[in-house]
Amino acid sequence: MISFFEASLKQLSIHHTGNKLVEEYYKLSDAPLKIEDELLGNLLMQYFLKPFEKVNEVYRFYHPNDNLELNEVFHFAHEIFENNVLFHEDSQQLAKYLYDVANHPKIKSGELYVAYFEKVQIEGEQLDVLGIFKSETKDTYLKVYPELDGFNMSYEQEAISINKLDKGCLIFNVEREDGYKVVVLDQSKSSNDSAVYWKDEFLKLKIRNDSYNQTNNVLGVYKNFVTQKLDDDYEISKADKIDLLNRSMKYFKEKETFDMEEFGNEVIGNAEGIESFKNYKKNYEEEYESPIADHFEIAESAVKKQARAYKSVLKLDKNFHIYIHGNKDMIEKGYDDDKSMNFYKVYFREEE
Repeated sequence: MISFFEASLKQLSIHHTGNKLVEEYYKLSDAPLKIEDELLGNLLMQYFLKPFEKVNEVYRFYHPNDNLELNEVFHFAHEIFENNVLFHEDSQQLAKYLYDVANHPKIKSGELYVAYFEKVQIEGEQLDVLGIFKSETKDTYLKVYPELDGFNMSYEQEAISINKLDKGCLIFNVEREDGYKVVVLDQSKSSNDSAVYWKDEFLKLKIRNDSYNQTNNVLGVYKNFVTQKLDDDYEISKADKIDLLNRSMKYFKEKETFDMEEFGNEVIGNAEGIESFKNYKKNYEEEYESPIADHFEIAESAVKKQARAYKSVLKLDKNFHIYIHGNKDMIEKGYDDDKSMNFYKVYFREEE
């Protein structure tokens, strides 16, 4: 979705933000960084932009009071897009704002980079982009170099790997009235306050309710419905669960549009199960305030993403794995009284 083969880095300001709850402070640079080394510029482009190549979800800025102008990052991004002379001054304001909202003792200090790019492509359109990035993880690197008739070694501590961008966002200068197009990256693995502050507290983003998000949500909700909810209401074998998942994935791969009634009839196949899924979907929409339409265009990229999470493997103790890709009528489950063990009988025509 995002490419930068024609992109260029025009401006870059670097600041440092600490954690005020542990009595760390912020430090602002007086001027933007001058990048005169072409190799350094290329490395920075890789560091900042390459992690976004596989990001599909598009967000928008919002504010809880429904007034976009009260969103601080949106405000400063708008100022920079309108008047680039304010770039460095506004980058300082962004650093101070990040420092103010980082209200958790486990939030790490680090460098904040504010960058201005030209010709970054999203959804087929080349646009100016404001990038905001934060590096928190530092590494130690060894360097081997020739010396006299052999080699010597040195090291550098507290260095930054160009392959490990901790946090970042790209703000595309388009659709300002709707909150811009924004993509976000956060490598934090946990879901506590120290992890979610970047997207929720600092940026204040909500996901764009487009076909990608709709497709991704339905597949995710249906997967959870089959793997978790069905056990509460019905006695259903794992083979039948896998069959339900396979049928849903087949539906999304073959159809161009999703229709709730059609999906229920073709995939679930019985009135009670269809009603149960509709209720499960409704509860999801209410809990996460994320409505899912009953009819929308299917996004192929979202299907590919979810396909990786859909499991079609039936694991039997530690002896066998059965991969179920097609007709579930070709596999039967039974119980052997003599051995006091369950068994599966598998039918096939040819051995490959």
